[in-house]
Parts: sequence; C-alpha cells; structure tokens
Amino acid sequence: MARITRAEVERVALLARLSLSEQEALRFARELDSFLDYMDQLAAIDTRDVGALAQPLVLATPSRGDDPAAAMDPGLVVANAPASAGSAFVVPKVVESEAEG
Repeated sequence: MARITRAEVERVALLARLSLSEQEALRFARELDSFLDYMDQLAAIDTRDVGALAQPLVLATPSRGDDPAAAMDPGLVVANAPASAGSAFVVPKVVESEAEG
C-alpha cells in the first residue's frame, strides 16, 4: 500500500509552485514511497548499544599557532598593483552615490 499518494505530491508541487505532469507526479510518489520503505528498514536496526556519533571516525584537527608577525611594508603590498595611491589600491568605481545617480 502506498503511503505517499499522487494527490499529496501534486499538493506539495502546488505549494512549491512546481509544474508536474501526471507521469512525473506518479513517479515522485513511487520514489518518495520507496524512501519511506528504506527509512523503515533503517528504523528496524537495533542501535541500543551504539553511542551517539557526530562522525564515524575520530579525526585530529590540525591547527597552527596563532603567532603575530610583523606587518608587511605597505610599499611592497601595492608594488604589483595596476594602480595605487600611496599605500592604497586604486580600483574602478562600482557604486554610484544617490547624489550622482
């Protein structure tokens, strides 16, 4: 017996503003029903002795020290820039102000 009907698929499609043909609605109803069957299989597995896991493998998280370093020379930072003014990058204007607009 199907737990997901074509009418339910069509209702969800309507709410999601999707256009489905009758064949698509029937196919999705069958596929969603098979997902529920699979979930029933998973629910039948005895997991009483299995602890909660965030992930199945314990992985070390490498980290580096947070050691401050000297700041770069501003002249070196903009040395290869196509355009600069002092220690700042010069870039094309991308946003107009309301007064200009």
